[in-house]
Amino acid sequence: MSNSYATTGARPTPRWKKFIKSNLLTFLTVLGVFGGTALGLLLKNSEVPWTEREVMYIQYPGDLFLRMLKCLIVPLLVSSITSAIGSLDLSMSKKIAFRAIVYYFTTTICAVVLGIILVSTIRPGTGRSVDTIAGKATTRQVLTADTLLDLVRNLFPPNIIQATMFQFRTILTPPANATGVPLTAYKINSEFTQGTNVLGLVMFSVVLGTCIGKMREKGKPLLGLFESLSEAMMIITSWVIWISPLGVLFLVAAKLLEMASFMEVLGQLGWYFMTVMLGLFVHGFGTIAVIFFLTTRKMAYPYIGKMSQVLATAFGTGSSSATMPITIRCLDNMGIDPRVTRFVIPVGATINMDGTALYEAVAALFIAQLRNIHLTFGHIVAVSVTATAASIGAAGIPQAGLITMVMVLDTVGLPAEDVTIIIAVDWLLDRFRTTINVMCDALGTILVNSLSKKDLAGEDTGRLELAEPHELVELRPDQKE
Repeated sequence: MSNSYATTGARPTPRWKKFIKSNLLTFLTVLGVFGGTALGLLLKNSEVPWTEREVMYIQYPGDLFLRMLKCLIVPLLVSSITSAIGSLDLSMSKKIAFRAIVYYFTTTICAVVLGIILVSTIRPGTGRSVDTIAGKATTRQVLTADTLLDLVRNLFPPNIIQATMFQFRTILTPPANATGVPLTAYKINSEFTQGTNVLGLVMFSVVLGTCIGKMREKGKPLLGLFESLSEAMMIITSWVIWISPLGVLFLVAAKLLEMASFMEVLGQLGWYFMTVMLGLFVHGFGTIAVIFFLTTRKMAYPYIGKMSQVLATAFGTGSSSATMPITIRCLDNMGIDPRVTRFVIPVGATINMDGTALYEAVAALFIAQLRNIHLTFGHIVAVSVTATAASIGAAGIPQAGLITMVMVLDTVGLPAEDVTIIIAVDWLLDRFRTTINVMCDALGTILVNSLSKKDLAGEDTGRLELAEPHELVELRPDQKE
């Protein structure tokens, strides 16, 4: 034994130390979620209520972390999609895109149907009064047709630089001195509201990547630029990610301090909350897992276990777009082909909102039950279609589902103000549905990669070779002194 130690120069590292070292960040992030919950509950039990400014101070470290992640979204999204598509043959890009879109569409429909079945069976809104539940929220008058048209308009931004900062939306203004006028008679205006037009950037990146792929040799210098930018963003992500335990801790603690009495809210909306939570759990760990197994012949749970870091970050930030850099890094470490990861994840973070679709379907039918409105089968089908469309239109930002909820309510003739009924628990449900959204995106990427392995193996030209993040920021063992 002494001779073997002499030749190697060091004792072998115990397995438990290797395990802790490789999973340290995951443990710290999960600990940040539980630590933030404990800190928030502890501070909330103080005799003097917390002021808005004091809560802002507590949330400040978390806000800084969230800002760092959001700063990476635009350059990472554009460079990842462009470089991934540009490095593939056009026919290969079509196959990957087709498989991803079929997966997104299937899972979203399954989520909506599951939500409708649960809310129709459990009936959480039966026997409750609307007046005792309603909260406060700001709503705007909007037609479903206008929302869908704005969705398509945002796919084609007039200015790509403007699209990084603003989104287009239609504004309906009531006529002067008129009461009881239908929305269809309102004056139509428009405005650019602050917020990244993710759909427009995705469309531009797909078109640009396709163009670079068709240019072949002439397009390689531009392709190299986007590949380098994508690598640079992943290196920066590997730096920022170490702040995630602290950022998540303070974000969760601040949200708990902002919340009203949880037991009071749960007493009013408990059945609704449990219906949504049951739907999210069954969809994430049941429906998606079954689809994954039938497609890949592999169990999804070992992969989900490796996503603890990603899921904890998604819960803490409540934003699938902000979690995107960490999701890509996690899948890179799993050995997923970067050409698939850098296309499927950014697109999925934009249009694949399974949790949001399920939540909006449940919420619309729950409010209808509260109002004692009987919905026909046609109304339920309309809710399914609208919830699917609204989930695509929901940008990957916190509580975006609450905005598109107005569109679903309009489908069944419910006023926009009824959004206030569910506002009390929306912030918490938003974090759970974001976690499911991110998990479904990651599993979808693994699924598409599995289906595309043979095709990718035959792709000899223009292969996107990206270094692993740890290779870019760490020394190899033989280089260490």
